[in-house]
Amino acid sequence: MQTQMLINGQLVAGQGPAWTVLNPALGTALAQINEATEAQVDSAVRAADQAFDSWSQTSPKDRSQTLLALADAIEAHGDELARLESQNCGKPLSAALNDEIPAIADVFRYFAGAARCLGGLAAGEYLPGHTSMIRRDPLGVVASIAPWNYPLMMLAWKIAPALAAGNTVVIKPSELTPLTALRLGELAQDLLPPGVLNILFGRGQTVGNPLVNHPKVRMVSLTGSIPTGAHIISATADSVKRMHMELGGKAPVLVFDDADIDAAIDGIRTFGFYNAGQDCTAACRLYCRTASTSALSSAWVKP
Repeated sequence: MQTQMLINGQLVAGQGPAWTVLNPALGTALAQINEATEAQVDSAVRAADQAFDSWSQTSPKDRSQTLLALADAIEAHGDELARLESQNCGKPLSAALNDEIPAIADVFRYFAGAARCLGGLAAGEYLPGHTSMIRRDPLGVVASIAPWNYPLMMLAWKIAPALAAGNTVVIKPSELTPLTALRLGELAQDLLPPGVLNILFGRGQTVGNPLVNHPKVRMVSLTGSIPTGAHIISATADSVKRMHMELGGKAPVLVFDDADIDAAIDGIRTFGFYNAGQDCTAACRLYCRTASTSALSSAWVKP
């Protein structure tokens, strides 16, 4: 089982305390993993910052081909990744294999296409004798923190748009469900230039805090709780980092007066327990609407 982090293109063991990663369905231990130290967090961010100069200047075609290669690698190792996800999250293997793996590969393929369509706004004549235009440039190092309910899916949502736009990434999966993220780091090791993608392991207090507060980090992306989001926003206010937050909530549903109540109850029950109950979207048919958000590629670029 792959338990090492990815820092500057190298698989390295954490030098901090060891933590047990569990199979929550069985209550058994899957692995003992050492978390990153603050010095290793610093190394990861500095590696990403150094890699940014060259990665941001690669052509959209080259970035697109890299994301397509990642998609191919995920599909080629789909059975293994689904098994890891099922064991580490306690979710049904069939759901991880049939619902998630194809969608995860598709995320990378979608943003591989989007990488070639990052044009600026149309030029305009706003001042006599001058032509004005807006172009979009990558921000720099993006620090991402992913949750425990869809570990590899959320990793894809955070990594793919950031890399497509020319940014570099340091990501911390949940310390509860890191196994597919660490395995993806191994798969990506030979596909991405060193430092473009870095994957850390550890808790929010010891790894997340120094990551999001690092002076070289230009943007923070979090999917997690409202208190965690408020803490990050407050802690990084002085540096005015760009933020992308998806916070809190558990499947809010609106049922209209003309709804089929039996059908509504059936749908809400089904999706309330889908993914072993670890789902943040509600049933979506004619009788209800969901309140959910997704990663937007426009968040990863600056005008």
